[in-house]
Amino acid sequence: MPVTGRIDGIPSEVWHEEVLAPQFAYEAEHLLGHYVAIEKVVLAEYVRMDLVDVADAAALGARLDTLSPEAVRADPEQNMSDISFAVERHVQAGGPVFAAWHVDRSRNDLQACAQLMAAREGLSAIAVDLAAFGRAVIALAARYTDTPMPGYTHGQAAQIISPGFHLAALAAETITALRRMLHTYDECDACPLGSGTMAGQELPWDRARMAGLLGFARAQPHALVAVASRTWTDVIAGDLAHYAVVLSRFTTDLMTWGGSGFGFLDLPDDLAGISAAMPQKRNFPVLERIRGRCAHVVGRAADIAAGQRNTPYTNTVEVSKEAGAHLRIQADAMRSVLRLAHAVVTSATFRADRMRAACAEDHLGGFTLANRLTLTHGIPWRTAQIIAGRYVRQAVDSGLRPGEPDAALLRSCAAEFDYDIDAADDLLSEAFDVDRGLRAKLSEGSTHPDRVRELLAAQQTELATLGAAWTRRADHRADAARRRDALLAAWNQQLS
Repeated sequence: MPVTGRIDGIPSEVWHEEVLAPQFAYEAEHLLGHYVAIEKVVLAEYVRMDLVDVADAAALGARLDTLSPEAVRADPEQNMSDISFAVERHVQAGGPVFAAWHVDRSRNDLQACAQLMAAREGLSAIAVDLAAFGRAVIALAARYTDTPMPGYTHGQAAQIISPGFHLAALAAETITALRRMLHTYDECDACPLGSGTMAGQELPWDRARMAGLLGFARAQPHALVAVASRTWTDVIAGDLAHYAVVLSRFTTDLMTWGGSGFGFLDLPDDLAGISAAMPQKRNFPVLERIRGRCAHVVGRAADIAAGQRNTPYTNTVEVSKEAGAHLRIQADAMRSVLRLAHAVVTSATFRADRMRAACAEDHLGGFTLANRLTLTHGIPWRTAQIIAGRYVRQAVDSGLRPGEPDAALLRSCAAEFDYDIDAADDLLSEAFDVDRGLRAKLSEGSTHPDRVRELLAAQQTELATLGAAWTRRADHRADAARRRDALLAAWNQQLS
């Protein structure tokens, strides 16, 4: 029996090979399980509406359970290389089905529903990876909260921080991304099934029940939105792209710190590379790979948005299949990035000696000196800034290191503004001491080791809270699957 009476013939070879067969393979691999779940829920609705008896429902449910990627294939003659038609053919091959099977149905809401179910699972899997990465970042940060290193602004050494402080910022960004993704998940958790082609359906489908059986929080209230909108792909892709941008920036810092010009960061040999021509080199190409793949994540988000721009607000394959397929590619790239980044973070070590030496080479306590001149000696703050800046400039010109304070020089700089500095030696020693510099900042969220430890503890707590929230959503989906299985079991039990 032909699939349609509207057109004669079958898909052309080029149409089959270039478009339909690859699309079929993609859906068979990534969406078929969701199609089966949807078909079972639709079948349950037919039972509820008395369009099929329990015996036929049980038989049809058994046939649906035999569906697998190996059981269906793209066939231009038998199913027009369309997976929905292939599912019909596979089920019908087992014998007659009840007349009302697939009555009042459309591929549009079925496909939108399967795609959204896959996207929810993909986002949940990324959330699990991201939470694990966040925990690894916090663990590494906790090892280096008391270890001084230079912090940089505008490419120049600026103030004394610690690797723990810097990594706590990455943990904070990771938590923010997890929180944003959870919000996105909840916003997108609206079931399209039961919306039909675009205008709704003619039978009294219980859309809330169908949504619950598929693990959604609710039904999508507007039929056209259900099949036309792929805003959820844009939002998910945007969340992943935002984090990829952030991670690429931190990766740039790791690349800088691991370079021979700094030597602050080291990775083990199993994450290192060599030069084929220069035997002295020991490279970290894994960091380049991470940063490069972050670009893929960002680029796919642009593809998804561009694929929807200027299209009609209705169901189109341009939006749902051409643009939508990039979401899976983007998610795979994001998971690869996180796996590599996790390996780096769990293996990285910081060279405390190199970082301390870098701190001692520059006058990173200039800010502290200016503050002390104001708070201890009553010098107006802008004037104190000028005095501190002149001291640093003349000390550098004279070849004085920060650990070699020159009290006479400081008094001379202050005297230009008619200020006399008592205990200048103590003031300079306090301002340019490396360990004191790390602890000079007292405010909440600062680089002081105690503040960093407090921050890391709070981050651990929030990660646990977010992890539990993601687990609840996964449990909700699993519970829906169990309820679907229970329906089929109940039909079989009634027969026995």
